[in-house]
Parts: sequence; C-alpha cells; structure tokens
Amino acid sequence: PRAPGTMGEASPQTPLAVLSKVELRVSCKHLLDRDTLNKSDPCVLLLMQSQGQWMEVDRSEVIKSNLNPVFAKIFTVDYYFEEVQKLRFEVYDSHGHAGVGTHDDDFLGGMECTVGQVSPCPTPQGPPTGGGTTLTPWFLQIVAQKRVTKPLFLKYGKFAGKSTITVISEEISGNNGYVELAFRAKKLDDKDLFSKSDPFLEIYRIDDDRSEQLVYRTEVVKNNLSPIWEPFKVSLNSLCSCEEKRKLRCVVWDYDSRGKHDFIGEFFTTFEEMQKAMGENKVQWDCMNPKYKIKKRNYKNSGVVVLLDLKIHRVYSFLDYIMGGCQIHFTVAIDFTASNGDPRNSCSLHYINPYQPNEYLKALVAVGEICQDYDSDKKFSALGFGARIPPKYEVSHDFAINFNPDNDECEGIQGVVESYQSCLPKIQLYGPTNVAPIISKVARVAADEERTKEASQYFILLILTDGVVTDMADTREAIVRASYLPMSIIIVGVGNADFTDMQILDGDDGVLRSPKGEPVLRDIVQFVPFREFKNASPTALAKCVLAEVPKQVVEYYSYKAFPPRCP
Repeated sequence: PRAPGTMGEASPQTPLAVLSKVELRVSCKHLLDRDTLNKSDPCVLLLMQSQGQWMEVDRSEVIKSNLNPVFAKIFTVDYYFEEVQKLRFEVYDSHGHAGVGTHDDDFLGGMECTVGQVSPCPTPQGPPTGGGTTLTPWFLQIVAQKRVTKPLFLKYGKFAGKSTITVISEEISGNNGYVELAFRAKKLDDKDLFSKSDPFLEIYRIDDDRSEQLVYRTEVVKNNLSPIWEPFKVSLNSLCSCEEKRKLRCVVWDYDSRGKHDFIGEFFTTFEEMQKAMGENKVQWDCMNPKYKIKKRNYKNSGVVVLLDLKIHRVYSFLDYIMGGCQIHFTVAIDFTASNGDPRNSCSLHYINPYQPNEYLKALVAVGEICQDYDSDKKFSALGFGARIPPKYEVSHDFAINFNPDNDECEGIQGVVESYQSCLPKIQLYGPTNVAPIISKVARVAADEERTKEASQYFILLILTDGVVTDMADTREAIVRASYLPMSIIIVGVGNADFTDMQILDGDDGVLRSPKGEPVLRDIVQFVPFREFKNASPTALAKCVLAEVPKQVVEYYSYKAFPPRCP
C-alpha cells in the first residue's frame, strides 16, 4: 500500500505502474527491556515517506514479553522501480491501553531504509521530526538483498544498546493467488498443572538454504486440548514460494503470558499434501515431540492436527486478461468550445501548424499509440463536444468528428488525426464544456459489453479539454455510474487554464461522490495538466496517464469475478 496522499496531481515524475509487490518479514533481537516486572511487549510500525512527511502504512501484532520477537505480520509494499521509496521501521514497547506509537509507549529504536537502491553510503540526518527519531539511514537494496540486519537507533543517532532489526524481503512478481486454510487439533498434550493447555499453531516455510520463515501464527485458544482455530488466508508465495513440494514445518505451542511458550509438538508437510483437504476430504498429521519419541517406548503422538478445509483463490494480473483475449477499446473526446480560440488564429489551441503539432494532437498521439497495441482492429472512436455542427449548426456534446453518426470509428491514430484536422473548418467552436454526455455515451457501450459476463473488452475514454467542466454535478454522477462498468477515464487539461477544480474528479486525494453522496465503486479517473509535460519526452505523458489502467482493469474484473477468457 502506498502511504496516504502520495498520489495527487500527476506529473512527469509520476512512476509507472507497479513493477511488483514486495513482502517484508521483520524480527528483532536484544531489544531494550523497558518493563520492571516483565519483558517488553514489542510491536513494529512501518512508515513511508510521502511529500517529506512520515506516514504510517501498517503495523505488526504485539508480542507479549519478548526481547527477541519474530513478527507474524507480513508487510506488503508496492515496488516502483524508478521511485525512491523511503521506509522507516519503529519498534515500541506497547502498554496496550492506547494506540501503539503514542507517548505512553516506550520507543525501543528505529531504522530507515529504501525499497530500492539509493546510495551505498550512510549519511547523518538532520534534527528529529514529528517527535520521532533521528536515524542513520541505511540505504540498502531491500529488493536485491533477501536479508538485511541493522542496528536500531534511538533519538539523535544513539545506538539502542545491542538491539538489531532484521528485514527479510521477497519479491512477488509471479504471485498467482492465495489459499484459505482451516485447522483444528485433537487430544493435545496438557502442559498446564491446574488447567488445560492454551494452544496456538505456527507454520514455517523451509527455504532452500534451510532457514525457516514464519508464514502464519494462529490465535491462542484458551484452556482447550482440542482447539478449533479461526480460518486464515495466506498468499501462495508466502506459504510455499508457489512450489507445491516445498517443505513446511508446523509447530503447536502452549501459550505462556511471560513469553516462555511450552513446545507441544510438530509435524512436516507440503502444500501438495495439504490440497488433499479440498472438498469434503480432511487431512491429519500426528503432532510429534521428538524428545518424547526417544524417551517413551509406547509414545504415539502428542495429539493430532487436522486440516478441515483448503480453498485456493486465484489472483489474475493485467497481463493474464490481455493474454486471455481482452481488448482495450480506445475513445478520444476533444473539446471544441470557443475558449480554445479561433483555429485559424496561431494563438488558438486548435491551430494546425504544419511544422509543430498542437497540444491536442501531442496528447492524442502519445496516449493513443500505446492503447492501439491492445486493440486488434486498431479502430478508435473519435468524438467532439462543445461545438455547433452541420447541417443545422446546433450545439452538440457528443458528435463523431468523422461526421458519420452510424460509425464514429477511425482507422488507427492517423485516422483520428486526419478526422480532427478535417472537421475543424466545418464546425463552429461554441460551448459550454459539458463532458457528462460523452461519458454516458461510452458507458452505454461498456454496459452492453458487461452483459456478456466475459473479460472481453475494456474501455478507455481520453478527454482532452482546455478548461474546467461546467456540468460538474452531471459529470460526477456519470463517473459514479461508470465506475461499475469496464471503463477508465483519462482527462488531459490542455492550455494554461486553472484546473484546480478538476482535481475533485481524480479520486486520489479522496473518494469522488455523486451529488447525492454515492461513492464511486472504483477510482477510474486520472487527471493530468498537459503543461507539466511540455518539456518531457513524448512518452512521458502516456506513461503517466496509463499507469493506473492495469490496476483498474484488474480491480473491475476481480469485482465481477470474471476470469480471463483463455487463461
């Protein structure tokens, strides 16, 4: 997840789509002991830097009375290859009665790093900010290095004793889903003198180097030798690195509030073996204590662990849908309102200069050339709005610029460019800037596609406009309706107008709502002012505005539970 507020108005520096996701596992050793009677109860917070401010992204569970915690929480962050993503890990001794990280909690140390490579050399930092820490930033390759261990620092660069933090990272570039597991146990050994055991289960993945990675830790079931643990979900990447035969070690413990948990037993399995529990079947294992097996002649087991149910949930990627035959249908809508200026005047935004394309053409070609690779017939719908059109010269807000009402498609990007240039002398620029009719028009076509109940066609509407829309209420309503359809909207602001009011349509800084207060189902709008790209490369605009599209495609088909047509 990205820290809140990181996606405002897009710019040439806006990153491309997520290269992959990275899972981070955290453990600590030799933490400071802040408690008088017991050991510290540590919790780790993950923060990301956004616009110079540290924002909390996620936090781990609290582990009671433990100076060497291995946290079960797996942090997942999006990895952007070309963006410097600063992370900070802060460890606190939680006192439980307030939120972790408050002044009531004891700060046990922190460490800064980046997701990707920034610099190999640590440099001192300035004064502390936000009541937090001054840290030596360890600029490390968290993606390239699988395991990084660094010291924890207190305020002003002071070492937190011998405390260290270890971050194990794993790239999930080929993640293909997650699994839901439901375990129970029967007749476990009783480790308590005056009551029954309080069992919990831990699952470890055994890696190629024989190290063990904690995958999941269940809740504690109090005073019960035949516990039923709550079902839980883990990614296949976390569980077994997507390798069915990879060995897993499962350990059952009797919980102790002082952190000295009693070992009940263990067993080894694989995801391949677990899958026998799908449907009505169940799989069970003897929970074994190796010491008892050696010492006790008639020892059978320390109980039985049963996998009651296993469900595999496949997660599809953007490429899964494209390679499965999903077509991207591209529609461009061009603003022909009078505020653009007379096309015959060289100051007009629609002026056709034989030596230099205008901003409308630059934006159209940059985005269209990318989209055409995902559309097999290479035909694009091209619409105009805000002009008086022949033969009656009435104002239209959704006319075909090729003047063929029965077929508004043009042959390729060049066909759109030719239709645009040929229509300018035939129309009268007028107004107002109403875009709701065009959004609704494309939405009607998308709605027909939705009824096929197949991931066959997704629609991108590129709106090129020189000013703030005048039908804002209707536009918001149309966008909310479109968010339920296979459709994304890109708005490029052309010229030097004040586009501040357009930010309301881009849901990055908040949830767009209809005039009646209904929120969008998905954030489907990306707004970009073209002037931010005047000095950038021709592809910079396309990379920026299309960055969100793969995620939006996956979000829609996941919401509808539509798999790729030909996986």
